[in-house]
Amino acid sequence: MISTPAENSTKLGALADGKSSYERWAEQQGVPILKTFFIQDLNEVALGPWERKGGRGALINLEGTGDTDDAYICEIDPAGKSAPERHVYEELVYVLEGRGATTLWQEGGVKQTFEWQAGSLFVIPLNAWFQHFNGSGTQVARYIAFTSAPLMMNLLNDQEFIFNCPYVFRNRFDGEVDYYKGEGTYYGKQIWDVNFIANIHELNLKESEEHGRGNRTTIIEIGCSALIAHMSQFSVGRYKKAHRHAAGAQIIILEGEGFSLLWPEGVEPKRCDWKPNSIISPPDQWFHQHFNTSETQTRYLAIRWNSKKYKVFKDIVDRSVKEGGTQIEYEDEDPKIRQEFESELSKKGIKSRMS
Repeated sequence: MISTPAENSTKLGALADGKSSYERWAEQQGVPILKTFFIQDLNEVALGPWERKGGRGALINLEGTGDTDDAYICEIDPAGKSAPERHVYEELVYVLEGRGATTLWQEGGVKQTFEWQAGSLFVIPLNAWFQHFNGSGTQVARYIAFTSAPLMMNLLNDQEFIFNCPYVFRNRFDGEVDYYKGEGTYYGKQIWDVNFIANIHELNLKESEEHGRGNRTTIIEIGCSALIAHMSQFSVGRYKKAHRHAAGAQIIILEGEGFSLLWPEGVEPKRCDWKPNSIISPPDQWFHQHFNTSETQTRYLAIRWNSKKYKVFKDIVDRSVKEGGTQIEYEDEDPKIRQEFESELSKKGIKSRMS
């Protein structure tokens, strides 16, 4: 088929602005777009009216995601609801504050509804219809969602297909009435396959000393998504080993206070001090290391690529860089790292447990 002059003009215009399909879509939303390295408190992010969502929101494009995934914050008014929608990209939802319910259905299928609260984590199946409802008449509900929209929009370059595709991905969700019920299934020591977590703060994590002394970790295969989660906890006076991986991991601090160091090989580390509801994304192949400087345990939730069921990118290799892995062992790290950590602890009268 031969393109018309008008079609050619549109294509040339798209080339001239130098923007990706996702970037143009994001600007069309009319909401704040945060392009940053680190956000200290997600509950303090300023939002704007978002017509497509039927609420207020903001898009988050952390530098470390490498345009492979993104996040957005959405806020629903008391007794309000979001606009129904579907889309051909992954979405994981973590509730920051409030309580409510979500109704989910396939085109022409039976609707099902499940309730959520602050701390809930759940998946939106690929291209299924969904709508959120605020269960409080006096308080807003605010959530952050992690999506693969940048990757999908830039590959397909067709918003009509992304938001109005009629295809039903039955291998992801076939209208099962118990989809958001049940305890899930554990595989091996650490992998938990589950579709809905009522309160992630209550999880009993599994011992994982290979990532650092006093560390506990659970890998969460969150339903039918190519995005995966893992939750880590490390105890007072300790920190995790440095490691690196591909772009796309987004880390929310759930409990405790501390800091992270991030650096490309051969460059001085950049420091980010965090607290609950901080979010950070390590750039592609940057080493990064997390330090607990609070008087209580620290927990964080990481959303990233590489579900075991729907693998997209190369796996993280949890062994020493000396053995071809991606992790720096304690005995191989720069001594200044331990010194900086213990200096921060001494300011708070906390004893290091790293000896």
